[in-house]
Amino acid sequence: MKVWFCAALALVLTLASEAEAQNPSRCRILCTPEFKVEPTVTIGGLFGSPRIVDADGTIRREPRSTDIEMIFSFEIPTRIPWLEFTLEGIVLPFDHDSTPELEFETNFIWLPAERTGGWISSHFDVVEKFSPAERAEDTRAYTHKLNLELDTSVSIFNWLRPGRWIRGVEIEGSLDYVATGLPKAGEVVDGRRFLGSASPWSFSFVLVLPIAPM
Repeated sequence: MKVWFCAALALVLTLASEAEAQNPSRCRILCTPEFKVEPTVTIGGLFGSPRIVDADGTIRREPRSTDIEMIFSFEIPTRIPWLEFTLEGIVLPFDHDSTPELEFETNFIWLPAERTGGWISSHFDVVEKFSPAERAEDTRAYTHKLNLELDTSVSIFNWLRPGRWIRGVEIEGSLDYVATGLPKAGEVVDGRRFLGSASPWSFSFVLVLPIAPM
């Protein structure tokens, strides 16, 4: 996993840098990446939480989870206006038992900011997610998961004049569906037996802070 991620990161950054060096005003394939830091609050188990049986036989509903995350994002525009790529590293700064997650996203922009005067934008994402294993049958610490996202951003300081850093700050809402890699009905994970499949739905509130182009 680490080798794959590092190779992908090196490839996209190299291609983007070469494109900009050849013609800064018009990239050929990949354009200059942007680095962003995104404090995030994610609510998991949003819909369809399953019933579970604890080790003592107690039957209960799997509760929703709330996680505070810190996302380090490299957004890579392309010459195609409706297509971007994103590399993300995700950590839970207040959970000492957590381990980082990695994501490689293909972003399909269906509502560009230009159509709303720069105020609102939205894109649909197909995400290759590498995160801690969650199924009983998993033999590795990390597993690949297919994740689908619908992200919508609001530029809350768009009324400021261009050139000011704070103008790029956004508030984003992200509806996520994890299609693979979650516990199924009948599986026993950490002493809990799932009577239904784990909920694949979550929603994130994101504060997007632009740091620098690369």
